[in-house]
Amino acid sequence: MAFNHLPAGVHDALRALSVTPVTHSVPMAKNHRSERPSVSAPDRPSPGAVLDRLASGPSRAARVTHTEHLPPRPGRHAVWPDRIRAEVIAAVQTAGIAHPWAHQALAAEHALDGDSVVVATGTASGKSLAYLVPVLSSLLDGSEAPNGRGATTLYLAPTKALAADQCRSVKELSQPLGTAIRPAVYDGDTPFEEREWVRQYGNYVLTNPDMLHRGILPSHPRWSSFFKALKYVVIDECHTYRGVFGSHVAQVLRRLRRICARYGSDPVFLLASATSAEPAVSAQRLTGLPVVEVADDASPRGELVFALWEPPLTEMQGEKGAPVRRTATAETADLLTDLAVQGVRSVAFVRSRRGAELISVIAQERLAEVDRSLARRVAAYRGGYLSEERRALEAALHSGELLGLAATTALELGIDVSGLDAVLIAGYPGTRASLWQQAGRAGRSGQGALAVLVARDDPLDTYLVHHPEALFDQPVESTVLDPDNPYVLAPHLCAAAAEIPLTEPDLALFGPATGELLPQLEAAKLLRRRSATKAWHWTRRESAADLADIRGEGGSPVQVVEAGTGRLLGTVDAGSAHTSVHDGAIHLHQGRTYVVKKLDLDDNVALVETANPTYSTTARDTTAISILETDVEVPWGDGRLCYGSVEVTNQVVGYLRRRLITGEVLGETKLDLPPRTLRTRAVWWTVTEDQLDAARINPEILGGALHAAEHASIGLLPLFATCDRWDIGGVSMPLHPDTLLPTVFVYDGHPGGAGFAERAFHTAREWLTATREAIASCDCDAGCPSCIQSPKCGNGNDPLHKRGAVRLLSVLLKGVAG
Repeated sequence: MAFNHLPAGVHDALRALSVTPVTHSVPMAKNHRSERPSVSAPDRPSPGAVLDRLASGPSRAARVTHTEHLPPRPGRHAVWPDRIRAEVIAAVQTAGIAHPWAHQALAAEHALDGDSVVVATGTASGKSLAYLVPVLSSLLDGSEAPNGRGATTLYLAPTKALAADQCRSVKELSQPLGTAIRPAVYDGDTPFEEREWVRQYGNYVLTNPDMLHRGILPSHPRWSSFFKALKYVVIDECHTYRGVFGSHVAQVLRRLRRICARYGSDPVFLLASATSAEPAVSAQRLTGLPVVEVADDASPRGELVFALWEPPLTEMQGEKGAPVRRTATAETADLLTDLAVQGVRSVAFVRSRRGAELISVIAQERLAEVDRSLARRVAAYRGGYLSEERRALEAALHSGELLGLAATTALELGIDVSGLDAVLIAGYPGTRASLWQQAGRAGRSGQGALAVLVARDDPLDTYLVHHPEALFDQPVESTVLDPDNPYVLAPHLCAAAAEIPLTEPDLALFGPATGELLPQLEAAKLLRRRSATKAWHWTRRESAADLADIRGEGGSPVQVVEAGTGRLLGTVDAGSAHTSVHDGAIHLHQGRTYVVKKLDLDDNVALVETANPTYSTTARDTTAISILETDVEVPWGDGRLCYGSVEVTNQVVGYLRRRLITGEVLGETKLDLPPRTLRTRAVWWTVTEDQLDAARINPEILGGALHAAEHASIGLLPLFATCDRWDIGGVSMPLHPDTLLPTVFVYDGHPGGAGFAERAFHTAREWLTATREAIASCDCDAGCPSCIQSPKCGNGNDPLHKRGAVRLLSVLLKGVAG
C-alpha cells in the first residue's frame, strides 16, 4: 500500500499541535498459525496498561474523563439439539468448538421447530454459529432428497464485505461435509459468467437487500427452483435495518415472502442482532412475522477497559470567538499512531469517509518518522471504494499486513476482525447499540481489550463524556423503522405488481396503508387494475424496482471522476452530493486529496483534480419549513408540543474553508445550487408571550435563544432515537407563519419520515431536559461547538444566545405534566 504524504503545510501544523513525537519503533510481529501477527498471550499488554501508555503525561491524563472496567464473564455451555446432523456437529468440533453456548443451542432449537427467531447477543457471542448449525443440517438433509434440488438458504447482509466474509466462513466450516453445501455470493461484484451457476446450483446464497430488491426478486422465474426449496432466510446484523433503509428492507422482505408463497415455500427467518431493546418487536416489524427472542448471552467475555476521552482546548478561536477543541480526527490519528508503534492491533472507527481518509494519512505521516515500514501498515477503509480496493484491504487485514485501520461503519459490519487489541471511536456513532458493536470488535478472541471514545466538539459527545451514566447505565435503544411510510410503501407496491400482479389477498401483507395508496398509483398511471382478474398490474416498460432507492439516498449516485484521466475514483450518494462534492469541495480518496472542479447534476458526475490544499471545506445551507398537517398536539403549560407532516425547502448556498487540524475558518465562498424540497415528519414546540416574559427573553435575544435550543436539541436527539445528527434537521423562527408563535422544529431528513421525529415526540420531556442540561453545564461563556454551535448550520451559527436557551427550555419544561 503506497505511502502518501500529507498536503503541504499540514506537517508543520501537526508538529505544532500534536503531543510529544514518538521516538521508538516496534519490530514486526511473527505470524501465528492463521497468518495474523499476534503477541503471545503472556506478553500481550493488558488493556489497562495500553491505556496508561496512551494517557501518560499530565496533558494527556486530563483528557480521560472516565474509565469503565467491565470484568470478564464466564460462559455457559449446552448441547446441540439431537435433530442436528452428526456430521454437522463433527464439523463444528473440527473447527475447535466442542460445545455450544446456551443461547446458540436454544436458537438452533427454535429454528428446527420452524419458529422465526432473533439472536440478540453481544459482539463475538457466536450468533453466526447459532443459525449456521441448523441451516447446514437442513442443507445436508436436503442433499439426500430424491428427485429434487433439496433445501436452500438465503443469507442477507447489509454490506458486500460481510457477505463475502461469511461465505469464506461457511466454506471453511462445511469443508468436511463435501459438496452437499454449496455457498456462493451473488451481488454486484459477482462476475456475470458465475451468476447462472449460483442460480442453478447454489444452495446457500449470500447477498444483500439491494441485490434482492433489484436483481433477484424481479427475476424470480429464473430463481424458481431456489425459491421452491427455500427453507431458511438468514438476516445478519438486523439492527442496522433502521430508519428509511430499514423501512425499505421491511417491504423487500414482504415481497420475498410473497414470491416464496407463489412457489410453495414458507421459509423460517433467522435474524442476528447486536444487543438492542425489544429485539423481537423490531424483528417482527422488519419481517412482518412473529419472532421468538433469544437475548440471554451465555458466551464468555474478556475484560474490557472503556475510556471516555475529551480532546483539549486549543488556542484557536472559532465562529463568534468561541473556544475550539482539538478535533477528534487529529486526536484519533495520534492515538492510532501510538497504538501502532506499541504493536497494538487497532481499528479506528470514524463517522465520515473524509475523516477515515484523513486519519490514515496523518497516522502514516507520523509513523514514517519512526519507521517507514510501519507507515505501510496503516490504511483507510470506507464505502465508495471500488470492489478490488475493498478486497485488497480485507485480505491485508486478515493476513496481518495491516496493523492499524481507520474505517467507517462499512467495516463495523464488514468483516471478522478477530485478534484486535484496541478500538478507537472518533465521535459517538449515534446509538449505544453501534457504540457497543464497534467496541466489541476488539477482544474477539476472548482476550482483554481497550475501547476509547474520542469526543467531537459536539453537544452530544460533550454531554456523554461528562455523563458516563448515559452510556454505561442505560439500555441500548429500540430499532426505529416505519414500513407504512407511503414514500417507502408506494414504490414497493409497484415493484411487487411488476413481479406478480397484486390481488386483494396481498393487501394485508404490505400493511394497512396499501388500500389507500393503490388508487393513487392508478391515478398516476403506474398501476392498472384489470377487471377480468381484479389484479393490479405494472403498466410501464422500465423496471419498477428502480422507483425505490432502498438506501434512502434519493437518486442515482454521483460518480467521482478524475478530470485529467477519466478514471473513476468512486461514488457519492445523491442525497449528500450537494454538500460533499459541490464545486470547490475537497475530496479525499485512498489518502490522496482532490478538489472538485465541476459538479454536473444532469450527468451525475463530479470532476476532480489532485491538489494539496491546507484546508477542508464545509457546506452551508438555508432551510424553510411549512406545516402540512398536525397529527398530535399536547399542551406544555401555555405552549404546545406537536407532531405531524411538514414540507422542508433546503438549498446549499456556499461553503466554508477551514484550516486542517485546527478547524479555523479561513473564508466563505458562495454557490448557486438548486433548492430541494422534502415532505417529511417533524416534532415542534411553541412558546407564548407569557412564557417568554417568565424566561426574561426579549425580542433582541429571542432568535438566538430559539436557534441555540434547536441546535442543541438536534445534537442530543441521537441519545433517544436510533438516528444520527445528519439524519435529522431543524428550523427555528421567532414568529412562524403557520403557528403565529415562536417555534422550534426538528424533522426527519428523509421523504415521508423515518420514525425519528415520532420518537422525539414520545420522549420529549427526557430529550429536552438533557438538552437544557447539556447547554447549562458547558464551561464556555457564550456558546461553542460543545453546546450550541452546529457544524451544519446554514446561518453561520448566527444568532445564538446560550443563556437565553437555558432559560427558555427551563420555562418550557416547567409546563410538562408528570
